[in-house]
Amino acid sequence: MKQYIIKKDEIQNLVHQLIEQKWNIISATPDGSRYVYINDGKDLVIDAALPPTHLSAKEFFFPKSDPLFYFKKTHDSVELIDPAAIEQKTVLFGVKPCDAAAIPVLSKVFNWDYKDEFFNKRVENTVVIGEACDYNDAYCFCTSVGLSQDSKKGSDIFLVPLEGENFLAKAITEKGESFAASFPKLFIEANDNDIKLLKKKSQTPEQKFDVVATKEWLDNNFGSPFWEHTGETCLGCAQCAYVCPTCHCFDIVDEDCGYNCGKRTKNWDGCQFSLFTKHASGHNPRENKDKRYRQRVSHKFKYYQDKFGETLCTGCGRCSRGCPVGIDIAEVVSSLGEFAQK
Repeated sequence: MKQYIIKKDEIQNLVHQLIEQKWNIISATPDGSRYVYINDGKDLVIDAALPPTHLSAKEFFFPKSDPLFYFKKTHDSVELIDPAAIEQKTVLFGVKPCDAAAIPVLSKVFNWDYKDEFFNKRVENTVVIGEACDYNDAYCFCTSVGLSQDSKKGSDIFLVPLEGENFLAKAITEKGESFAASFPKLFIEANDNDIKLLKKKSQTPEQKFDVVATKEWLDNNFGSPFWEHTGETCLGCAQCAYVCPTCHCFDIVDEDCGYNCGKRTKNWDGCQFSLFTKHASGHNPRENKDKRYRQRVSHKFKYYQDKFGETLCTGCGRCSRGCPVGIDIAEVVSSLGEFAQK
């Protein structure tokens, strides 16, 4: 793993050069609401002390609405038209570890029984420049799911603040090394003295629960009355799924754009919606909020673990910060852990 030094003002210079080379640049907005495309290095936001954006970065790999193909009906046939090829090179700047780590988590489900060429091409064409985090509030729990403020999972290059206005840039993947090598005047190889100048972090999220004990409890308590109280509080709005960096449920629908044309589209869905599991027969195996909230927690901390061997959560806390009725998933899972210990 090669390590470089890059100055803060040189990062803006890097953005300017990338824009000139027709790269797309993604950065957080100054108000922290979401990630957006930017057209000027002055709009770049890189600050380890900022909270996670309200919305995650997953929509740049897994859009809210993603056309699979278009169709045009004629008198006696239907013409199928592929969407435009995904060729645009992109850099995702300053993403926090809890967002970057979601990319390989999503990759597992999108390459399980079928390889999703749309998702894979976007990941392939994107250089993810992660950043060490120096933020912690009551909702952060990355340390409870095996991550940390310095987790490099999912990043191609990882920035660590140094004393002053510099960053230590660690090339994590071959893609990251190749990218840094393309800008030798901006990425200067680091030495031992540079590494000693790492800026000290001010806060670290506490570990709120044990994921192993939690899964053990979920394995054996599918019908527990615990869910009745927790699930009853939920409104079923699914904001938790929409802000989550790892939630990946979707529906596929045909949408008309006129009397003779339309498109087949992959749209985000959420397990908190009342129609999410409703069958054509009218039967719904998750007919009430209790069962749907159990589904959400079990998917995060049991079902995905059973299938892929890791937790479907990065501890960003977005679902809890934005919940209109104050459900805190870390508190819910902590309660399960207490049941497990008993």
